[in-house]
Amino acid sequence: MSTIAHRHADVDGFNVFYREAGPTGAPKLLLLHGFPSSSHMFRDLIPLLADRFHIVAPDLPGFGQSDMPERKDFAYTFDNLANVIDRFTEVIGFDRYAVYVFDYGAPTGFRLALKHPERVTAIISQNGNAYVEGLSDGWNPIQAYWKDPTQANRDALRPMLERDTTIWQYTHGVSDKTRVSPDGYSLDDYYMSRPGAHEIQLDLFGDYQSNVALYPAFQQYFRTHQPPFLAVWGKHDPFFLPPGAEAFRRDIPNADVRFFDTGHFALETHAAEIAAAIASFLTR
Repeated sequence: MSTIAHRHADVDGFNVFYREAGPTGAPKLLLLHGFPSSSHMFRDLIPLLADRFHIVAPDLPGFGQSDMPERKDFAYTFDNLANVIDRFTEVIGFDRYAVYVFDYGAPTGFRLALKHPERVTAIISQNGNAYVEGLSDGWNPIQAYWKDPTQANRDALRPMLERDTTIWQYTHGVSDKTRVSPDGYSLDDYYMSRPGAHEIQLDLFGDYQSNVALYPAFQQYFRTHQPPFLAVWGKHDPFFLPPGAEAFRRDIPNADVRFFDTGHFALETHAAEIAAAIASFLTR
């Protein structure tokens, strides 16, 4: 069982919390979490891979134990999330790495690949979307806010930040819900309940349209650089549909696309299977 260290990095004055495991000389693997989670979502995956990879899993700005500055001091956009994580990789010496992206981690990680294609050795996407066909109707209320950013449309998104919705995200599409630990969604709800957290998340809902606008650029990166690519997808995800996973093959013909009989938070039920797929893929 590999030891997991819990650390903080000073990224130009921004405190980034991260989990680190594995031998420092091993191939590097960067894990990027999604909404509304934190690096805690990788608690089961890291020990399964740390014998052969040097793993780092940061909390994104405004999430988990990383700094959550007030909105007047930090604009919560995906460009800014990616900028902080980009500098974070430089501060800790992650010069070349494979990246695992999930949900919000996908537009963050894909921005890193666009900016530094020479640094990204491979991509694992676990329900991390880059195609319009991957967006379900669950995005309709958020897209309405993009088209008409009124206070009413912003307020209509607040139920998505409540505890019951977080639990639903973890359990929807899971055949055996007893396999989903309450620890993950309870911790997410704790962080989401902090003063100011809801407004930050609503800002990110609004800015998600910048990710969709970048889909053509992400796809051009895939076509040009042909990164080794593995998609491990919970096929019952209510937000990111299987066609979004299959679409990667359009731009990366050799992409390895695998579906698992679970939902959005696939690691809650299939960490061992996904770890085996990652280990086989990265070793190849």
